[in-house]
Amino acid sequence: MDINELSRSFTKYKESSLSGRYIHLGHIGPLIDNLSNRMTVELLGVSENEAPIHLIKVGNGSKKLLFWSQMHGNESTTTKSMFDFLNMLSDDSNEVSKQILASCTLYIIPILSPDGAKAYTRLNHNQIDLNRDAQDRSQKESVILRNVIDKIKPDFAFNLHGQRTIFSVGTTNIPATVSFLSPAGDNERTITKSRKIAMEIIAEMNSVLQKYIPNGIGRYDDGFNINCVGDTLSDLGVPTILFEAGHYKNDYTRDTTRVYIFYALVTSIQYISMNDVLGNKHQAYFDIPENGKCFYDIVIRDVILDNKNVDIAIQYTEELSQNDIKFIPKVVKIDDLRNVYGHREIIGNKRVIFNENVTVEVLPENELLKFKLNDELFSTELRKS
Repeated sequence: MDINELSRSFTKYKESSLSGRYIHLGHIGPLIDNLSNRMTVELLGVSENEAPIHLIKVGNGSKKLLFWSQMHGNESTTTKSMFDFLNMLSDDSNEVSKQILASCTLYIIPILSPDGAKAYTRLNHNQIDLNRDAQDRSQKESVILRNVIDKIKPDFAFNLHGQRTIFSVGTTNIPATVSFLSPAGDNERTITKSRKIAMEIIAEMNSVLQKYIPNGIGRYDDGFNINCVGDTLSDLGVPTILFEAGHYKNDYTRDTTRVYIFYALVTSIQYISMNDVLGNKHQAYFDIPENGKCFYDIVIRDVILDNKNVDIAIQYTEELSQNDIKFIPKVVKIDDLRNVYGHREIIGNKRVIFNENVTVEVLPENELLKFKLNDELFSTELRKS
């Protein structure tokens, strides 16, 4: 599918009821009900807090693809994109969809951690990171996922995540809007046949995404941890593709990144449906730069503290408030930060800050840096770079 057709497809199939960062069962429940008229929907079981976990099955092909999203409940971008893609698959007149469904059978868990999604947290109801529970399988959600894996025996696994705003493409000032990984299956990070297959598919997605977000794609760290689901699957010889939906300029709702995840899903699944992927073209995977950690949300440049010229790094914490996500700025570093970048940068013009233990609130509408000193509120005007 060429880039113009991909763009038209997203516009046509975007699921308009899903937007923003806070996505949970209440949002996708009606969508699953609608899909049950055209696809097979199975209740796999319930979470630790008794919330339902569903599996959507579509297609009749011999190639079996397994997808799961929101293993971390606060990583919702891929869930939005998956429902955009499901809308596309529901269109009987779409030739790409027809070809995919004839060649492949897709198994999709739209939210693996419904309790985490509701609470907007990385952890499940018992405060366990499900992506560190692949071996112990101490949680109901982990057992459900492993049972599906053992039953389906997927030919390809898609592990769908989101990543923080700190990630850059290498050490550049370009955010890693999308990152991919073919996880390692051992401590030596051996490039096995199954890894090569995943790498070839990632290389294909990269070649398409480069046309939309040049240099905006990163390669996630492949440090091995057998407790992670992707690493466990790689150890089992299942080609596994990790998606990390990252930051695009001014896109804290991740509704722009969502578009690129949709493009990647369509590209990868169409590629699998049309090819016998053997891993022979895996080498281009290594052309993708590894992720760096070169970003803060805001960097205030050139202020004076204790007679020294310093920069202030501010990172947002995400807090659920009244069914919405609030981005709360926190000072995380005060230093010479010339080697890092801000998604937003403000020039401080050597204004003096009298106490490094400041509480900062950045107000975009009037460019004020507010801080408290001895319980008295101060503010200083700043200008945007």
